[in-house]
Amino acid sequence: MTGFARVRKPVSGGELSVTIKSVNHRGLDLHFHLASEFDAVEAAMRAAVKSRVARGHLQITLNLTRTTAADGGYLNRDLLAAYLQAFEQARKEFHLKGEPDLNAALRVPAMFRAEPAALELSEDLERAIVEATGETCEALNAFREREGAAIVAEMRERCEAISERADGMEKIRAKATAAFHKRLKQRLGELLKGAGVDPHRLAQEAAILADRSDISEELVRLKTHATQLHVLLDSSGEVGKKLDFLLQEMNRETNTVLSKTGGAGDIGLTITGLALETKAEVDKIREQSLNLE
Repeated sequence: MTGFARVRKPVSGGELSVTIKSVNHRGLDLHFHLASEFDAVEAAMRAAVKSRVARGHLQITLNLTRTTAADGGYLNRDLLAAYLQAFEQARKEFHLKGEPDLNAALRVPAMFRAEPAALELSEDLERAIVEATGETCEALNAFREREGAAIVAEMRERCEAISERADGMEKIRAKATAAFHKRLKQRLGELLKGAGVDPHRLAQEAAILADRSDISEELVRLKTHATQLHVLLDSSGEVGKKLDFLLQEMNRETNTVLSKTGGAGDIGLTITGLALETKAEVDKIREQSLNLE
């Protein structure tokens, strides 16, 4: 699920900032963006994330803003010596008077700069980094839960639509035998060109054809899956993978209904329309399920 969170935490000599961005992913894929001085704490940060987040492609960034400068600084002695030598050479060559100005020399680029002391990854700093990582994960989960609530509400609406269409197909299905009887009689009449057809044999063949095209079991399973989907959405913990499997089954039942209703005339066309609408709803729910853990 997509999400964003950032936590800032004051530490001795500066401020920590941990940022996490997440996008959809079937598993948990972690990418850390750390300065080399924080390499030693990456394993602890990774463990903190894994204990709080189950799925998603996560980009984790750690920054430390230093608020205190190091004692002293760096003087480019070679550059200063070259500056003084050039000054003395110009004074002699052009017969000038004056003395070198140290303030002017220090303003020369790269002549002097403050050098921060090397960062020492102390136990206190490492503990603060891990705590900030955990707090960022909690903030990320809160963000994703708000988004997830809206997604679940939409999935429930679509699930209700699937149940309604399954009920509609169930009501129409009862008329299928009569439709097959009429269609079979018309086709036999065309083939036999007016020759008589045994009514009992016609009814028997129509019943066999109707039985082969019966979709009652598929509709029962489809409605059962829809009920189970509601149960999964009510449950806690990781549901994304279970939803994916359940939606595959719903899609399979819908495809079977479509394959069985091709020869039922207008009734078959009506059922096909409802089944296609059901399939579209299943596909939309499946897209949304990728956003859930």
